[in-house]
Amino acid sequence: MSVKYTVPGLSTDQVTEIITSLQKRLSAYNDLHLTLKHVHWNVVGPHFIAVHEMIDPQVELVRGYADEVAERIATLGGSPQGTPGAVINDRTWDDYSVGRDTAIAHLGALDLVYNGVIEDNRKAIELTGDLDPITEDMLIGETAELEKFQWFVRAHLEDIGGRLSTSGAGSESAATDAARVEG
Repeated sequence: MSVKYTVPGLSTDQVTEIITSLQKRLSAYNDLHLTLKHVHWNVVGPHFIAVHEMIDPQVELVRGYADEVAERIATLGGSPQGTPGAVINDRTWDDYSVGRDTAIAHLGALDLVYNGVIEDNRKAIELTGDLDPITEDMLIGETAELEKFQWFVRAHLEDIGGRLSTSGAGSESAATDAARVEG
């Protein structure tokens, strides 16, 4: 990537590092909003309507985050890549593996998806903290909302004692199995 100009106060080397990190966030957000829509279309069972309706606001907000990140990349002098190929090239995660299944099974898998996105966002926040507080602030706000959405998901997976049914699950299939047993 070759940056020809950037915002005042940042060098092209700094901006290249920030844009590289933001491009990964853009791809993660594009993947997440498609995954959320997939869940929305494929939930079944007694909790269908609650989860079906809970997901759409998350989809819209995450789509907005993708737009916000892409516009920040452009503001910094970069060229955001929003194609399916960019998502695949930037992926450090597996494709979402759950098809038509119960709402509780999808929520178990979705909890792990949120873990990955939030952990990677926190790494991007750490990187941008010293370089660009404007980008850091944007990522902090987005991450706070993603953490709230994860709380919504986890509320369905939590027992009265505060234990998550998916605690310790290392894969989406393990999380869906654990959620089904407890749900």
